[in-house]
Amino acid sequence: MTVLGAIEGGGTKFVVGIGTPDGKIEDLQSFPTTTPEETMGRTVEYFADKGVSAIGFGSFGPVDLNRQSATYGHIALTPKPHWSHYDVVGHLKRYFDVPIGFDTDVNAAALGEATWGAAKGLNSCLYITVGTGIGAGAVVEGKLVHGLTHPEMGHILVPRHPEDTYAGKCPYHADCLEGLAAGPAIEARWGVKAYELAEDHKAWEFQAYYLAQALMNYILIMSPQKIILGGGVSKQTHLLPRIREQLRTLLNGYVHHPAILEQADQYIVTPGLEDRAGITGSLALALQALEEK
Repeated sequence: MTVLGAIEGGGTKFVVGIGTPDGKIEDLQSFPTTTPEETMGRTVEYFADKGVSAIGFGSFGPVDLNRQSATYGHIALTPKPHWSHYDVVGHLKRYFDVPIGFDTDVNAAALGEATWGAAKGLNSCLYITVGTGIGAGAVVEGKLVHGLTHPEMGHILVPRHPEDTYAGKCPYHADCLEGLAAGPAIEARWGVKAYELAEDHKAWEFQAYYLAQALMNYILIMSPQKIILGGGVSKQTHLLPRIREQLRTLLNGYVHHPAILEQADQYIVTPGLEDRAGITGSLALALQALEEK
């Protein structure tokens, strides 16, 4: 039986696991993200006796995904202490002579949802996570989107809500999407964490306003067949209807399609793979690497 390895490398914790080519996760383990040496050491130790045929690694970013680059497989400049310029793929290759699929954590989740989740059977989708940060991964014509670097859709500029006076949390852009709508921005603006806010709190009007603007931009640029909204903030079940309604208002009939006008509850959805979108997507990266071998 073919055994695939999966790594969901987050800034706070690593999740490692093994699974099968049909997307079934058979074992999982998680541990805190500390130093690269300790964290990658525990990762190698986990896989040492698993007999994996390939490994998929969905990593926090930024990362170098250019296979022709001398620093392919490295973490790029990151505020995460000690991780800047660390060669995570090279570290794995020292211990495992198997194909290694490497991408961002959000691209991995997008691939997982396209392969086995909410976008299964479609040739395009967008996966967005709203939590400690905001990031997005895209599948277009069945392939993950890459370019000069990898997309950073969480940092687009969005017009402010007329009543929002908060300066913004992003250290680079202040009031970009992440700076206004990620979890830390919500907490800094209102003094409590998002899950502590009542459903009728003004925060959710702001949140829907910013996220709907982002979705409008993504729809107009990429026209994905499905939008999947993940992450901690998006678990507020009352938020999605607000976003769908605000999106329809912003688009104002310009994209005249029933998916938006009549079936938005099936177009903008939560992950079909639930909390396992990232790790299952990393399994999909492993499968892809094995098939490309």
